[in-house]
Amino acid sequence: MKTFLRMELKALYHLFKQYPVVSTDTRHILPDSLFFALKGSNFNGNEFAEQALASGAAYAIIDEEQYQQDDRFVLVENVLETLQALAHYHRRQLDIPFIGVTGTNGKTTTKELLNAVLSKKFKTYATHGNLNNHIGVPLTLLAIDQHIEIAIIEMGANHVGEIDFLCRIAEPTHGLISNVGKAHLEGFGSFEGVKKTKGELYDWLQDNKGTLFLQADNLFLTEMAGRRQFKQVVKYGFSDSNAVIGRLIKANPLLQIEWHLQGSEDLFQADTQLTGAYNIENFLAAIAIGHYFNVPLVNINAAISEYKPTNNRSQITKTDRNTVICDYYNANATSMEAALANMRIVEAEHKVVILGDMFELGAESFDEHKKVIAYAKTIQDARLIFVGKAFCEHNEIGGEFFETTNDVKMSLANEPISDSTILLKASRGMAFEKLLEVL
Repeated sequence: MKTFLRMELKALYHLFKQYPVVSTDTRHILPDSLFFALKGSNFNGNEFAEQALASGAAYAIIDEEQYQQDDRFVLVENVLETLQALAHYHRRQLDIPFIGVTGTNGKTTTKELLNAVLSKKFKTYATHGNLNNHIGVPLTLLAIDQHIEIAIIEMGANHVGEIDFLCRIAEPTHGLISNVGKAHLEGFGSFEGVKKTKGELYDWLQDNKGTLFLQADNLFLTEMAGRRQFKQVVKYGFSDSNAVIGRLIKANPLLQIEWHLQGSEDLFQADTQLTGAYNIENFLAAIAIGHYFNVPLVNINAAISEYKPTNNRSQITKTDRNTVICDYYNANATSMEAALANMRIVEAEHKVVILGDMFELGAESFDEHKKVIAYAKTIQDARLIFVGKAFCEHNEIGGEFFETTNDVKMSLANEPISDSTILLKASRGMAFEKLLEVL
């Protein structure tokens, strides 16, 4: 029988080079892959190892000896730790730029924009979907082959120390924090905890002489960066001191932006396919990084103009009756405020704002939901609808309140909205995609 311990990673890596595809779900086994029998709160992957092999996997990596039947069952001390160690070992074999992207909001959109821009010149690989945690980052790394020239790694976190842990696996050479805000406060404890955790990427770049891309007009980020020293800092933002300077022309509701390089009179204008004024910072990050890696400026502008979201983040959906801003993949206090600020400047005759509960705010939940309602009321002549138990705690403030998504769906089905621009914003668990059916 084969037993690979962490100190024998070279042997396991040799096996990975023969079968360089990783599977973790028996419902989606890829032929000749390595199946890693991960465990969760409600499942034990070891129990599915035999099924994985029967479905086409070449080997199954397990950590419970009772499930080992023959040499195709590779016994290790801990499957998750082995996956992480193997990914780190593989990362060490790749001598290419690794761009680490984190932030409270905007990291996925920024990652996608970076990929769109850099792929105009390079063979790139970027995190798929939201595989940005202690499992997703290793899976992303193991999907990068020798043909890739630049890797873009999204890193998420909901507790202190997580970004540091992911940096030690992915070892980014370049990086950026899109922003810091009030999210996952249950895990971080406070906004200071958020800044400390996101700042772990800055710590890594400082300690490993990496390059930082900085939104230099963001006071939180500049303060965090100012406490550290970096090999190189590339600044982008709205003021003339930045290397890349941009501004919003209009939001109708899609964004039109203008940008140029410091000291250059050449202005570029992009008619984008994203909504949300807050996304201009994500565009400028992609422009700055593209320019740093010498992507031709016209190609950069084409890439940000062509990018179209498909992940319910700042995504415009035209229905038979309305224009819907689908931004319900996730929500927190900061992203809610940004989405509402955008609705204030969106050019539309009739505006409807439908907001759902924000999760994982801990003790701050009551106050933060109240603040969101107050801010929503600053949008002139907008119809305001609030959904969820946390919002309903404030129903005396005024507005339309519904306990559940199904409740508001029934109401909208009975009294349809027409000829309006509608914002749908909520935490993923509110399942706001159901509302599209009646809009």
